[in-house]
Amino acid sequence: MKLLVKGKVKEVFELDENTLRFRFTDQISVFDKIIPSMIPRKGESLCRGSAFWFQLAGKNGIDSHFIDMPAPNEMDVKRIRQVKKLDMPDSERKNVMLPLEFICRHFIAGSMWDRLKAGKVDKKDLGITGEPEYGMRIPEPLFEVTTKFEEFDRAITFREAMDSFGLKKEELEQARELTLKMDKLISSEVEKRGLLHVDGKKEYALGAEGQLMLIDTFGTPDEDRFWDVKAYEQGRFVELSKEFVRQYYRGTRYHEKLMEARDAGQVEPDIPELPPQMVDDTAELYAKLFERLTGQEF
Repeated sequence: MKLLVKGKVKEVFELDENTLRFRFTDQISVFDKIIPSMIPRKGESLCRGSAFWFQLAGKNGIDSHFIDMPAPNEMDVKRIRQVKKLDMPDSERKNVMLPLEFICRHFIAGSMWDRLKAGKVDKKDLGITGEPEYGMRIPEPLFEVTTKFEEFDRAITFREAMDSFGLKKEELEQARELTLKMDKLISSEVEKRGLLHVDGKKEYALGAEGQLMLIDTFGTPDEDRFWDVKAYEQGRFVELSKEFVRQYYRGTRYHEKLMEARDAGQVEPDIPELPPQMVDDTAELYAKLFERLTGQEF
């Protein structure tokens, strides 16, 4: 196998001209920083979790690049061309990725709450008439588009997605429809085991026939946020996602110092290792959440 890409959490190998192999590592990253700590079996939990959702998608008529899973931490997928802009004729819009990420939010949480407080998002755009509160369910799921290949991801308008990145209006509409359909399947599945699907991101490509298909990974603690239902009903928000680790670095003020340096264009501070107890707690989170997401043993 030929190593093509060594990313933050997975390595991508070439099997042949039509097939890639993802190898999921035990690395973990937050704020676009790779933490110098390994989380035991994290890669396996992400791989098996992603495979579970791809298989569920296929059973419900949603196409994807998933082929099979030859090892607990490896996944074979159809090879898709990466482009930074879909500036090509229709005849070439096949086996090519949409160069953006697609986020769907069902509750006010995370960066959405920060944007609301900062006045960057109008509560009326979320269909909220009263005072917004953290953890509030959004009346209508909010579908957003963000950049993928810039230094830091940023939210963009649908118009910019079309004008600057070459997406067609119908492709955006299909991405929204597929995202809502998949999220409905995710919610239906995880609610059986006492979880709420709060938000998550997905990526898409145009397949061999120009059809929209799911790619990369989704529905795992790295891409999606989940809350415990019982805790939510008691007014508590138990973060069952990578947000658990983000909150640790917020608590140590590393995130504050990183953002200050980033905003000032200064050298960013290196992210410190996680203490041993946090490593153990994070590994346990990924293992237990895998079981609650899928209903399978880890």
